[in-house]
Amino acid sequence: MTTESKRQAYPDSFFVGGYWGARKESPEACASRAAVLLERLAACDPLLAHWYKSIRSRKGTKKLSLMPPDVSVLTDLFRRGTNREGGRVFEELGFHVWFLNESDPDDVDLRLRCGDYAGSSPNSCLLSLPFEGPNAERVLTPSVLEAVMRGMVAACEPEWITAMSDYHRELDDPGNKTNTKLGWLTYFSKQRGTVPPLPAPVRIEPVEDKGTLIVLTPERFTVANSEHVALARRVRELLTRAGLISPRTR
Repeated sequence: MTTESKRQAYPDSFFVGGYWGARKESPEACASRAAVLLERLAACDPLLAHWYKSIRSRKGTKKLSLMPPDVSVLTDLFRRGTNREGGRVFEELGFHVWFLNESDPDDVDLRLRCGDYAGSSPNSCLLSLPFEGPNAERVLTPSVLEAVMRGMVAACEPEWITAMSDYHRELDDPGNKTNTKLGWLTYFSKQRGTVPPLPAPVRIEPVEDKGTLIVLTPERFTVANSEHVALARRVRELLTRAGLISPRTR
């Protein structure tokens, strides 16, 4: 099914994803990053201020509140989130924790994978967000998404971040052939290189001394808008020429 046919048949969804390469970290280090991230997200919008983890035990399932974040509690969650098979712990594959949202459990969750130093899969921070409704109208704005991405930079130090819809992701990079998805908002760490001048109405903002944030349009980006799509393609071309986007090597 093509992106266009999916768009007509199914509702879209939205996410903010930060990604980085192999980085060996302990459960305690991952927990400290998660604590910073949860605090930064809570400051972005009330929707992102209430998080919990579902814990299973012999007595059943309970909700463990994570706000305000406690590093010792988070450390235990990351220890539980190691990759295991047949009694063996694969520390080189890092840790994976899935945080749930009390304000909007159906449309909002946060998944953090860190400490992978085998390079088998990218370390990542993935935040799903509502696409429609009053929460979406408030959160899916450049100002809130920029705050979310700055929080990810402060907490996780990713190589790149994108904020985009699922339909836009499929349209932007068919076949997943490059090392970056260019979203409505995109961040590149300074290790990727220097962002070149880009055409209006694109806005470029520094993120402290860590990297650069690109905002394609001041209004909400949509794949139904041909001008938005054409602008994204042009910006992708320029970023590829500048070396910030390149073909995937694996």
